[in-house]
Amino acid sequence: MAAWWYWATQPYAESGKSEIIAVTQGMNASQIAQELERRQLIRNAWAFRFLASQQKVDSKLYAGEYLLSAEMSPQEMIQKLIAGPEVAATRITIPEGYNTAQIIDQLVSKKIGTKEEYQKIIAKDTFEYAFLQGIPADGTRLDGFLFPDTYFVDQKTSPHAIIDMMLKRFEKEVTPEVQTRLKEMNLSLRDWVNLSSIVEKETGKEVDRPIIAGVFLNRLRIGMPLQSDATVAYVLGTNKIIHTLEDIKVQSPYNTYINKGLPPGPIASPGHASLDAVINSTKTDYLYFVAKKDGSSVFAKTHEEQLRNQAKYLE
Repeated sequence: MAAWWYWATQPYAESGKSEIIAVTQGMNASQIAQELERRQLIRNAWAFRFLASQQKVDSKLYAGEYLLSAEMSPQEMIQKLIAGPEVAATRITIPEGYNTAQIIDQLVSKKIGTKEEYQKIIAKDTFEYAFLQGIPADGTRLDGFLFPDTYFVDQKTSPHAIIDMMLKRFEKEVTPEVQTRLKEMNLSLRDWVNLSSIVEKETGKEVDRPIIAGVFLNRLRIGMPLQSDATVAYVLGTNKIIHTLEDIKVQSPYNTYINKGLPPGPIASPGHASLDAVINSTKTDYLYFVAKKDGSSVFAKTHEEQLRNQAKYLE
């Protein structure tokens, strides 16, 4: 029982989503517990109800909106509920695959800071994270590290604090297990994010993600150019999936058609699935893939096989 109680009263997850919970007039702790369990913010509704009854929470509840997170313990949630409703939070959603410029635009659209403020903060402000050590301080140094997620913030939150919040969320991806795996792969942390950003932009279907990561790792291993259309799109500033011969000749260190290896930095902010796909890639002999119209990919081991797939699926 003691072990179960310890488990039930711990945070649902070390890193997780935040949700706005609306407490309406007449709502009791039991109803709140059911809602928290349904949204996967607590591990066990009964344990929450027991803690709440011990503290006579029902008599202390105020109607309003509360920002609660899966990182909080049930006791921490109860304390927030007793303290009364907070100022309404602003929801900011950063989709996977957004680049830094798109992320800034998204933040500015929420009327929290200006474009100029974010550009200056990203280029010059100090952020004490190990994964940023050694990266030159410029406008591209945080590329790939501004983690895509849904955030809830007070409208008065400073732009620096918002950027720091996104970096802190990325830091949670860098687990001891991940660091061990990267050493085994002889891959630096930034190279991991770099390759994951390409996988993020190249993937149409979730099931293909680890296989595509494996294709790129195979190419890196034998010194073959990645030839990623996503990197060309990044240089051109377009969303094109297929590029012309003229397009792929564009001069840029980010163009992986004319440069071997990874580009200088990430082309987007990868989500957890893409980061995981790189460190847990599917091992195959594939060196090529082509995207079908439904977003799924067809893989090939040889150039001849790839040409046949292109003729069949890129009509």
